[in-house]
Amino acid sequence: MAMAIDQESFPHDLAVVLSSEERDFLICGNGEQVKISSIKGKIVGLYFSGLWCGLCRQFTPKLVEAYEDLYPKGDFEIVFISSDKDNESFNEYFGKMPWLAVPFADAEARKKLKQSFKVRAIPHLVILDGTGKVLSNEGVKFIKHFGPEAYPFTSERVNYLREEEEKAKENQSLRSILVHESRDFLISNEESKIVVSDLEGKTVGLYFAMASHKGCRNFTLKLADVYKKLKQKNFEIVLLSLDEKYEDFNEGFEAMPWLALSFKDKNCERLVRYFEHKLLPQLVVISPDGKTLQQNAVKLVEEYGDQAFPFTQEKLITLANLKKEKLEAQTLESILVTADRDFVISNGGLKVPVSKLVGNNIVLYFAAQWSLPSREFLPKLITTYQEIKKKDETFEVIFISSDQDESSFNNLFSRMPWLELPFDDDRKAFLWRRFNIVGIPVVIAISPSGCTVNTQVRQLLETHGAGAYPFTEEHIKNLQQRLDKTSTGWPKKGKDEIHNEHELALIHQQVYLCSGCKEMGYGWSFFCKRCDYGLHPKCAPKQEEMN
Repeated sequence: MAMAIDQESFPHDLAVVLSSEERDFLICGNGEQVKISSIKGKIVGLYFSGLWCGLCRQFTPKLVEAYEDLYPKGDFEIVFISSDKDNESFNEYFGKMPWLAVPFADAEARKKLKQSFKVRAIPHLVILDGTGKVLSNEGVKFIKHFGPEAYPFTSERVNYLREEEEKAKENQSLRSILVHESRDFLISNEESKIVVSDLEGKTVGLYFAMASHKGCRNFTLKLADVYKKLKQKNFEIVLLSLDEKYEDFNEGFEAMPWLALSFKDKNCERLVRYFEHKLLPQLVVISPDGKTLQQNAVKLVEEYGDQAFPFTQEKLITLANLKKEKLEAQTLESILVTADRDFVISNGGLKVPVSKLVGNNIVLYFAAQWSLPSREFLPKLITTYQEIKKKDETFEVIFISSDQDESSFNNLFSRMPWLELPFDDDRKAFLWRRFNIVGIPVVIAISPSGCTVNTQVRQLLETHGAGAYPFTEEHIKNLQQRLDKTSTGWPKKGKDEIHNEHELALIHQQVYLCSGCKEMGYGWSFFCKRCDYGLHPKCAPKQEEMN
């Protein structure tokens, strides 16, 4: 695979690009001067970075590790080109780096280097070969993915490493995953060593987590419960901690009943790359024969618990069929009644038994005070609720909050005229999993029989208002047919007096923000793609004005 290079493939004379009229040297962290000529003939990384940049601060420790591995070779050097705003920040940041730098005072040289190598964002690492030719401007990606193994950063080396990764995945085994260099053991939280071979033949979960990450802490509790039930079924978990501090690692691991790689084990970084880690928490499931069953089984564990074992495709198909049957047999009581809770709360603070809501059209409203879209959508939902209640007094909304504190919860609910689940109610977590809620606000309609009618009610209300009620598939289909029939009489193009530089075209969009009323829109709009300017049909000028 060819590597992208922004610069032309010609040699850069380091004595020219790194110097200025008054300076022919670089500086060390201790302030000593080093002649630029001393790095001639070496592979050089030009590291554009700054203390103010969070991504830079995260990447620099990884680059330091790679540099310390490569520096003894004698033909590799890094030069720091600062993007800091003041000398104090430069000194603080450069003090953590073991390589050379262009002096902060030479602002003109730093500016020239950024322009010459077309630096648009940081961190940015340009790799030059011994003649000054650009080997790659993707040094950051290569160090993140391959570490020092990417040396000498040629396209041949990088392609070889990628091919080796593919071969490793084809011939993957538990040993090839967990044994690294001279270490062939794992640790327990009792500080005993367990050899990797003891896990062979078992289903193994590789748990990428951070003790300081709230999502990981919450999931760990669920996973621990599942682990206790599955340990006797040849199931094991190995923690791959991504914590930066030993104290965090130790505190988190002490509460876990499974095994782990040691803190800052180099294999953790390799496995982060190998399994293309992107989200926390992540639970990779390895089959008894060492192959990857699931790239991330977190949602499976949250939804099905120990029933997801052994995480095979056959098992998932079985669970999906059971879920379908369960959904078809769903009742309002099955999703809102538990052993200790069989009520919801009115906005007056009264307990309303769920049994009194059975047989009614119900909407579940997932939202939070901290969510701007939730707060913006609320007035629309209140208006619609009041309109529907005039037609159907039995219609009701139940608020399901994801606020983190009771004060925020109370603040938002005080504006609502409907029902809610209490702030500390365990049913909320169940409902979030049951309906796979990712972003909010989400509005879900439940029929009088208790079945889920529609999970896209928010979009329907934005488009049709109270006319979308009762949200059934047949009703929405009829609404859309009427709207499509009406749209045939609308002009296909026209101009708006506010946006008169370009024509607005009648198009169908999944979602858009109306530039007129500032509310979300779904479906037909009059839209200018060049300016990202769109109007609800109701907000557009009258047909004769557009024509």
